[in-house]
Amino acid sequence: MIKAGIIGGAGYTAGELIRLLINHKEVTIYFVFSTSNAGNKVYKVHQDLIGSTEMEFTSEINTNVDVLFLCLGHGNSKAFLKQNTFSDQTKIIDLSNDFRLKADKLYNKKEFVYGLPELQKEAIKGANYIANPGCFATAIQLALLPLADAKLVKDDIHVNAVTGATGAGTSLSKTTHFTWRDNNFSHYKAFTHQHLGEINQTVNQLQTDFNTEIHFMPNRGNFSRGIFATAYTEFEGTLEDAKSLYKRYYKDAAFTFISDEDIHLKQVVNTNKCIIHLHKHNNKLLVTSIIDNLLKGASGQAIQNMNLAFGFEETEGLNLKANFF
Repeated sequence: MIKAGIIGGAGYTAGELIRLLINHKEVTIYFVFSTSNAGNKVYKVHQDLIGSTEMEFTSEINTNVDVLFLCLGHGNSKAFLKQNTFSDQTKIIDLSNDFRLKADKLYNKKEFVYGLPELQKEAIKGANYIANPGCFATAIQLALLPLADAKLVKDDIHVNAVTGATGAGTSLSKTTHFTWRDNNFSHYKAFTHQHLGEINQTVNQLQTDFNTEIHFMPNRGNFSRGIFATAYTEFEGTLEDAKSLYKRYYKDAAFTFISDEDIHLKQVVNTNKCIIHLHKHNNKLLVTSIIDNLLKGASGQAIQNMNLAFGFEETEGLNLKANFF
């Protein structure tokens, strides 16, 4: 059994990690760190865990762990690691955006590996430090990887994606209150969302001559969890060409699947799956991609990365079923 520590234990992503790790046959949770909740039972915050664990939050950090999950707000992971030292044997998986871009990868004289398994599974297997991708970035990159890998992105890409309320985290703001979110819809950070950096980085990694634009419109949906993303661009081949390309690229992917039928969010909520659908209209290829933002977009993918890094079965602890009805 490996020992896991969780930093920032009161948030949504930490709650998902705890739920999954409790039932992971290769892991024991050594501590859950939260200064604001120290001494409280974990189930006092993550209320569905009553009866599942008697763990308490702690304000003490035990550096004697095999894997450390950082579930901190963006910008706080770097500060935490400057203040706290762990051994070279401790693998660190960061769920913030602090180490995702090439310019920010270095820590302890080593690089964080970008943790999108469908992009670079072998690099993750040998990594000590893993930067978990963003939720929007995961859904959009999985929609684009086969095209970029085949060097077929020839024109601008237009992306429209909707995320649930949990994408904003637990901190309250004007747009997270029920009275604002219910029966409402809005866009935000139009064309400037922070996940564009890692999306562009990945497309350029696969297709070095990529020099067109990705136009991204993020939206807030009036549901709790999930991301529904559509991306379209010019594509010279047929729909069958596109399906063959995508199915070939993802043939060994543990959690990414191509559907011949129209897709909807209930297929993936509460799972670590990404499901993709393709549609051709004249010279445009429309790619629809759906994920659970807290699982494949965050904590589930973090455990997938942990499994790869420690040589466990990639799907261990992640055989989850959607709540379809």
